[in-house]
Amino acid sequence: MPNFIKFFLLYSCFLPLTGITQKTDQFPVYSGNDLGLKWNNEVPVLKVWAPMADSVLVQLFNQNLEVPLAVLSLQKGVAGSWFVELNPAMGARFYTYQIKNRVGSISTWSKPVTDPYAIGVSANGTHAAIVNLNAEKPSGWDQDRTLPPLQNTGVIIYELQVRDATAHPSAGVVNQRKYIGLTEKGTVNSFGQSTGLDHLKELGVTHVHLLPVFDFKSSNETDYIPPYNWGYDPFHYNTPEGSFASNNQDPGARIREFRTLIQTFHQNGIRVVMDVVYNHTAQTQSSSFEQIVPGYYYRKKSNGEFSNASACGNETASEQPMFRQFMLQSLLHWVQEYHIDGFRFDLMGIHDIATMNYLADTLLKVNPGILLYGEGWTAGSSPLPDSVRALKSNVAMLSSIAVFGDEFRDGLKGSVFDLANKGWIGGNLSQFQSVLFGLIGGVWHQDINYQKVNYSKNPIATDPSQMIAYADCHDNHTLWDRISLTHSDLPERIRIDMHKQAITAVLLSQSPSFFQAGTEFLRSKKGVENSFESPDSINAINWDNKYLYNDVFTYIKKLVALKRNHPAFQCKNWNEQIRFFVDSTQGLLGYFIDASESNNAIQQFQIWFNPSDRSLQISPRYFSEKKGWRLMMNKYRFLKRMRPVNTRSTLMLPPHQSLILVNKR
Repeated sequence: MPNFIKFFLLYSCFLPLTGITQKTDQFPVYSGNDLGLKWNNEVPVLKVWAPMADSVLVQLFNQNLEVPLAVLSLQKGVAGSWFVELNPAMGARFYTYQIKNRVGSISTWSKPVTDPYAIGVSANGTHAAIVNLNAEKPSGWDQDRTLPPLQNTGVIIYELQVRDATAHPSAGVVNQRKYIGLTEKGTVNSFGQSTGLDHLKELGVTHVHLLPVFDFKSSNETDYIPPYNWGYDPFHYNTPEGSFASNNQDPGARIREFRTLIQTFHQNGIRVVMDVVYNHTAQTQSSSFEQIVPGYYYRKKSNGEFSNASACGNETASEQPMFRQFMLQSLLHWVQEYHIDGFRFDLMGIHDIATMNYLADTLLKVNPGILLYGEGWTAGSSPLPDSVRALKSNVAMLSSIAVFGDEFRDGLKGSVFDLANKGWIGGNLSQFQSVLFGLIGGVWHQDINYQKVNYSKNPIATDPSQMIAYADCHDNHTLWDRISLTHSDLPERIRIDMHKQAITAVLLSQSPSFFQAGTEFLRSKKGVENSFESPDSINAINWDNKYLYNDVFTYIKKLVALKRNHPAFQCKNWNEQIRFFVDSTQGLLGYFIDASESNNAIQQFQIWFNPSDRSLQISPRYFSEKKGWRLMMNKYRFLKRMRPVNTRSTLMLPPHQSLILVNKR
């Protein structure tokens, strides 16, 4: 039968398998790491896992994606795998699969679908691409590596969306909204201050967390300026998103340019974290996973309906051996082929603990310095029991994986679900214990009353590194917008002090610190709470704010340097080294750190916070044990030369102010 007739028949008479529930524990498990497209010297080899299949076809295409160049049958391999070697002389550039699956006595052709393991795709991901990663390298790529583990320095994570960083005219970037826009050097805002890459280097963060840069479904890549979306709707997990590439018609462009971004960041001492979304897919019934192996990759309710803990239409089944393997192969792909330094797992609470530990243990063997963290919750209920899922309450059972501390976030600024709810920085003293919980990193400490902590009524971590300290992220309002909306009756100068106080607590906590790009100069999204599909006019970072609020930027930059350069903010014996002094009736909070075992010249810290609207006294009794205290920071300014403090008299701390005192050797 001629190929074009076969192709027509397959397209015109397929009957999708819907509502299938399989006894998937009887499926063979393929243990190889060669699913997808691999190269045997110069010969491309395709392999897919399809244990229910009677037949598997691949349609090959050149530039014309409407009519196939050829249709080939795959050979049956071991453990449910199917494979085919392609003739390079054919010149095929793209491919799709079609599977004839058998359920009972009925065999049915699937829809044509892309390869879930695709490492390259056509514009908008309609077809998987036949690309050789070895041919898509920027100059010097073979010398690039994931950066080595951090030594004796705090972790500061800067959450950034590629498009947000360069879309605004004030970015001074030529390649706006693109990967390579973030590699441009010497870019400045309207006032001559650094933006983009140079700003990140100036700020001094250790990691840049990139919002989804895998291929996502929601953006039309062929538009001159594609519609905006954060990208939490995964389409192809193992290929970069094309809307950030300079040429989406060339499957290699997005690969080369994303590698260039990573390489450039590494050259400037910045580690790259990928935001990964394995908990759901953009499509359900029509997804490659469901069409290739119906009923296997997604969890279902007892009535056969797709479960939806993601609130996006489905949830993947990480406990299934082949999806667990898919996640691992995907993560290793990003580490080995793109030199990614860490991963943030979206809605990690959907995944099972065993899978997350398997992933972490394997990745840590490849890169001992890899940074792993995720959201320890779900967006809905799941049929998998809470006790076996990677929820925040189970963080002690996770292997070197941290969770976000929403106790700290909401304690500082107020519940994200209630704008009227004032947090600790707004004088809500009922949030004291949640702030202490965040400062110490969710571990046990004798000075904390856990019954008064938001959400978690017990310590949840065994080490502060297991919790991410933050006050804002891409979700919900920016920190500045939240403060401005909740405290609209207050003058800007007081709201700025509240903002600085919140960031002081985040950056001087014992945990890895995290903040959203632009927070360092009061980023606003004009009051839009969740801007996932808002235009650039809402999401683009206005770099001119760096000039308008340069005092905020300068202060946060110095906090970052302090976190990076002093071991007091990564205590190993926190119950011996840290004490809290709380006046819950007036609002005064003292955070004392003893770092006398370190080699640093500064041996002790006293960090004082006054979140109330009146001046408070710091009693001389807090200085009785040690003399020689010096003032490092006052009125949110670091002193060029620290000056002695008269500890015989009472110190006054004005409203919404913080103070840093130090004692040297």
